[in-house]
Amino acid sequence: MLGTSAPVAFLATAMPDRARAFYADTLGLSVLSDDEFSLVFDLAGVPLRLQKVRALSPHPFTALGWQVQDAAEVAAALRARGVIFERYPFLQQDANDLWEAPGGARVAWFKDPDGNLLSITDVPR
Repeated sequence: MLGTSAPVAFLATAMPDRARAFYADTLGLSVLSDDEFSLVFDLAGVPLRLQKVRALSPHPFTALGWQVQDAAEVAAALRARGVIFERYPFLQQDANDLWEAPGGARVAWFKDPDGNLLSITDVPR
């Protein structure tokens, strides 16, 4: 029934001004709207709705990720814009903070201003 319907991605923010700057300026997403209830960004044709909330306890797992062509290149570009990548002692991550999954995909994680865990992933060709 919903297989042909367009998705909407949801996250939350308790700091809408910081979130807007991060998603628009740091990550380069276009702002579609900003009202008293939410910030909406264009996520490659899918709306990303950041619900404005009073308080937020982010999940400890990945909430949103991007599939990219070259994770090392994107990580370097994001790092140049001030993004700090997460390091996990239970994973072997390279100098670019990338972990190589058993199937060959490379993944790096970072947080938005509210602590939502985000990721970039490239997959082997």
